[in-house]
Amino acid sequence: MAKLTDMKVKKAGPGVHGDGAGLYLRVKPSGAKSWVLRVQHMGRREDIGLGGYPADLSLAEAREKAAHLRKLARQGHDARAERDKGKVRVPTFAEAMKAAHEELGKGWSEKTAAAFKSSLSQHVAPRIGSKRIDCIHSDQIIAALAPIWTEKPAIAKKVRVRIMQVLQFAKAKRWRTDPLPTPKDISSGLAKQSGGSHFAAMPFAQVPEFIAEQLLKEETPGRMALLFTILTAARSGEVRNARWEHISLEDRTWTRPKELMKMKSGHAVTLSDAAIALLERAAALFGTDGLIFPGAARGKPLSDMTLTRVMRLAGEEVTVHGFRSAFRDWAAERMPTIPAMVAEMALAHKVGTATEQAYLRTDLRDMRRSLMDGWGRFVAPSLSAGGNNIVDMAGRQEVAA
Repeated sequence: MAKLTDMKVKKAGPGVHGDGAGLYLRVKPSGAKSWVLRVQHMGRREDIGLGGYPADLSLAEAREKAAHLRKLARQGHDARAERDKGKVRVPTFAEAMKAAHEELGKGWSEKTAAAFKSSLSQHVAPRIGSKRIDCIHSDQIIAALAPIWTEKPAIAKKVRVRIMQVLQFAKAKRWRTDPLPTPKDISSGLAKQSGGSHFAAMPFAQVPEFIAEQLLKEETPGRMALLFTILTAARSGEVRNARWEHISLEDRTWTRPKELMKMKSGHAVTLSDAAIALLERAAALFGTDGLIFPGAARGKPLSDMTLTRVMRLAGEEVTVHGFRSAFRDWAAERMPTIPAMVAEMALAHKVGTATEQAYLRTDLRDMRRSLMDGWGRFVAPSLSAGGNNIVDMAGRQEVAA
């Protein structure tokens, strides 16, 4: 028996009010009222918006529309699709993914846009690409992620984020109205991923010996780039694309343009004596025009595997990126008087809350210089002023790798 009357609907306060047979009146705190029909379709409960009250549907009209859609649902038809006849067509996931890539990609780097498209096309579209975007729920996402969740955990997490970007974009376009699944909704339906996803890093106490051994070997662009990466605690891509116009030997700084940075904002690195010595040797070996550490092809940077190859030739299984962790551990243990924020800034990480960032008007360069000078003296004393066993890089015997 119906539970609502015209008077009850008119006076209904915030909340959900049932009329029976799956028809509900939802009232927002603002007082706005809308009709919702709850049905079962393909074994799933669906809440289908029918329209507002009283502008779209009266109680009698809502009951009539609900009865029609409920009958279709019982017959196995898609009640939501029936409701949407004559409205703007709701795209499939694959179509929404393409639209999101085209629009959101305008604000991304070429690499980010390409990764977004390729990962979803490879891992998601074959499984749920043909489904309507408003019908994508946690179980479909789980099914798409399951094959790579434990086999390729790092990629799987990125794919999950990109799926959510597509769903959020679809919601902004009003192609879907249901709440978005949360990461917890998805991960709770997947196997637990193995831990240890951090980059393998060399303990900082072993870094000086490693650098000393490398300084005795052939001065290839790859090896020199690796050493400069360690000395500056930079990312390998930033070093491989570093150019002489970014360097000021007089100011002892390496000013990296935003195009090279992960956070897409420029960043100045203070250069230690050891880093300066390495740059001076690179200038003598490779010239001072264009790339500091040139690749084999003229005008092209080193490949992303070149630095890793140097590590493997040295018998090391740790990652190049892991030297940033070694630097951070060293800063925490050996430079405790320098605030942690300084080390984070040296790594070009964002620091503090949004409010703290708004009020921070300095890049703490003097403190960063002290920190990087200390790191240079620790890991490469032979290249540092005041260090022991100063090495004449140009005059020593070269040992091929």
